[in-house]
Amino acid sequence: MTAGGSVTAGGSVTAGGSVAPGVDVGAYLDRVGAQVDQPDLAGLQRLHEAHVRTFTFDNIDVLLEQHPGVELADVQAKFVGRGRGGYCFEHATLFAAVLEALGYDVVRLLARVGDVTASARTHCVVAVRLDGTRWLSDPGFGLSLMHPIRLEDGAREDHGGWAYRMVRVDRGPSGATWELQRRRDDAWELMHTTDELPVQQVDVRAGHHFTSTYPTSHFRHGLMLTRHLPDRHVAVTHETVTVRRPGEPTEHRELADGELESLLGELRVGLTGDETERLLAVVGRLHSRPGTQSP
Repeated sequence: MTAGGSVTAGGSVTAGGSVAPGVDVGAYLDRVGAQVDQPDLAGLQRLHEAHVRTFTFDNIDVLLEQHPGVELADVQAKFVGRGRGGYCFEHATLFAAVLEALGYDVVRLLARVGDVTASARTHCVVAVRLDGTRWLSDPGFGLSLMHPIRLEDGAREDHGGWAYRMVRVDRGPSGATWELQRRRDDAWELMHTTDELPVQQVDVRAGHHFTSTYPTSHFRHGLMLTRHLPDRHVAVTHETVTVRRPGEPTEHRELADGELESLLGELRVGLTGDETERLLAVVGRLHSRPGTQSP
């Protein structure tokens, strides 16, 4: 199957990754500019990197109080139709559905970001089984993997200078618990911890509802916008800009007055004029709020 095709898959998105009606794989492949001829590792790697480079990670619709939800039809309209991005529940929903339509063996999993004693299962990833090996795909994290990583203790993935490793930290009745770590400043930093409990669409809805509406959710109180550009990763909040390049010191500075609008263009966020104006107003209020901190 190649970019430019027109494919619609039937079924419904379930814990096993089945596909809901209306998954237009051809339109998705056109949008990300990828080619997948068969469901193999090379195709999975190409598709994962293409997805991460095409769609931003952001919480803009949460801040604008206009999030369409995490059902596949809504995510597809937003991502494929508009070229917008979003957060993990959206990325994982679309990516899992497309992979399933292409013939991959897929399940969605939930994870806790950072300290497992203080965080809910509000991160969504995708596991793919190929020839007896499972691969963790994580297209919807602020500093996403470029390629999937093997779900094996000690597995390493270093693509384009971005280094990650997988550590198995527990095994219980529900299976293994996995830490995804990234290399930062000569040390390994925990990103999230994934378990293997079955995931239903209602779990994704519940995680999205908590993340987007709970009064103290940091997704409601600060801008998060990131993108992998060809030579760097850029992260923007309502207060700061952070630029990371593999093998180089991290650049971190305050967001300058009037800079956000140009960054929205540089990062190809895909907002309408009205959305841009509303976002700038929201960020202005966040920036002026006493004691506001970056997420």
